[in-house]
Amino acid sequence: MTKIDIISGFLGAGKTTLIRKLIQEAYQNEKLVLIENEFGEIGIDGGFLKDAGIAVKEMNSGCICCSLVGDFAQSLTMVMDEYAPDRIIIEPSGVGKLSDVIQAVTKLNDERMSLNSYTTVADAKKVKTYSKNFGEFFNNQIAYAKTIVLSRTQLLSQEKLNEVVSLLQKQNPKASLIVTPWEELDGEKILNTMEHGDDMASELLAEMNHHHDEHCCCEHDHHEGHCSHEHHHDHDHEHCSHEHHHEHEDCGCHHHHHHADEVFTSWGRETAKLYSKNEIQAILTALCEEAIYGKVLRAKGMLRGEHTWYYFDMVPQEYELREGTQETIGKLCVIGSDLNEEALEKLFGLVSER
Repeated sequence: MTKIDIISGFLGAGKTTLIRKLIQEAYQNEKLVLIENEFGEIGIDGGFLKDAGIAVKEMNSGCICCSLVGDFAQSLTMVMDEYAPDRIIIEPSGVGKLSDVIQAVTKLNDERMSLNSYTTVADAKKVKTYSKNFGEFFNNQIAYAKTIVLSRTQLLSQEKLNEVVSLLQKQNPKASLIVTPWEELDGEKILNTMEHGDDMASELLAEMNHHHDEHCCCEHDHHEGHCSHEHHHDHDHEHCSHEHHHEHEDCGCHHHHHHADEVFTSWGRETAKLYSKNEIQAILTALCEEAIYGKVLRAKGMLRGEHTWYYFDMVPQEYELREGTQETIGKLCVIGSDLNEEALEKLFGLVSER
């Protein structure tokens, strides 16, 4: 099955630069074909790809989302017949609508191909301006993207970057965001986010469901307590003295077999916000001790620090905090019952991002 990756982006956003990085660091062992769709008579970005021995099908003087839809379908079929590649990268015109490109691919209905990812590259410095002045095209690319890769984030202040992230999350709350400067990330990590995203809530609920299948799921009563700080190896484990009472008698477990996603709710966010180690420790301790946030059964995430990344994993009795590798953007997820989302937003300092 040939994978099709659509990498869109407004004029000058950095699509070709991203494609070059992916080719060098993520696609090395694959047979690739790049289909470019330049706006204008001459495609000027195909040269270096030809030099690298990669087949390029340039389609000029139009746009695959309008006059070249028929030609586009014919071109994809020809590429499959002639090259039988592992992957086809489609780089649409900067002024094309991503929704139309996605539709053009899905309409092909060719069993040899599958739409693998659809990504938009956006210049972080120009998101606000382009959204206001070129809304019909730019906002379409943002709204329909599975992943949004921000370029030139290193040129923004933390405050401005937070504003950009907030704007993009409002336009497309489901998209995965990549805000870490590209030179700090390996192409494989970028590709993994493009292909799979990072649905932390589903991951945690799957873990809870697996645990639930092994043990009877009964109501837990949370009582406030205190955390004593103990350090083991290279990680910080915080042990909370919460008591958990399992009411096994007449709990009805043998009558009702609910999965975690039927009983519990999740709250999660992506954020470019910077955190100190002390701030994260205070947040996790608060989740342990304070009932205002609801009955928290699990929390997990990775957050950006000034010079490192912090990974945390929490269950009601303890949490682990450690330093980790670069991520594409800060992510966090809280799962439990009766969650107070407004209080959680305040706790993580994310109210201003909405």
